[in-house]
Amino acid sequence: MKIEIIRETLKNKSLKKEFALITNLISGDSEIFIPGRNLTGMFSKYFDEIEKKFHSNKSGIIENSEIFVQIFKNPIKVIIVGAGDISMYLIDFAKNLNFEIIIVDPRGSFASKERFPDTKIINKWPNEAFNEIETNSKTALVTLTHDPKIDDSALQYALKNNFFYIGALGSKKTHEKRCFRLIEAGFKKSDVEIINGPIGIKLGGKSPSEIALSIISQIVSEKYKNKV
Repeated sequence: MKIEIIRETLKNKSLKKEFALITNLISGDSEIFIPGRNLTGMFSKYFDEIEKKFHSNKSGIIENSEIFVQIFKNPIKVIIVGAGDISMYLIDFAKNLNFEIIIVDPRGSFASKERFPDTKIINKWPNEAFNEIETNSKTALVTLTHDPKIDDSALQYALKNNFFYIGALGSKKTHEKRCFRLIEAGFKKSDVEIINGPIGIKLGGKSPSEIALSIISQIVSEKYKNKV
């Protein structure tokens, strides 16, 4: 592998770019694949297969070839607003799925390192916390506090910034009131309809761990539906 390829690989990783490293296992030749950029030489004839592998997010050897595709994609980022019992189980599930987790809660007694070790915690109101978080279309939001003063500003931010998943804890009645507040704040009905509320897939569970399971299941479902 040429030093230029190694340098570009390290640079792309440091910049959190999504790319694939293409290697001919026989010759050792390598090239970087980035969506929208053409490949050169013998790699160009495998462009369609490489692109399919990249979008499927599955590293491996292209069938009937000696071309190995190693994919580098950023993890799903899950922002959890509210540091209750459900959050503890949700974090366990999400970490096992290699998701990046951030807890946002201005209440330090709830969101503490003692309760959430090895997790990034921001003890600020959401409208302040989002100034410290890099978000994109691979970001999911889960609001769990039931407190409009905390949840609503986070939901507004997620709606404005095209998060691939937005979910909010609460009953149907609570969610209807939430949607009404958001429409009053200037959002269209079609905007607020993308919020998953009541949150989670209907598994029938009532305990914090069962609710967390229903939420993480819904996030995974949306991930593949949107192919993020």
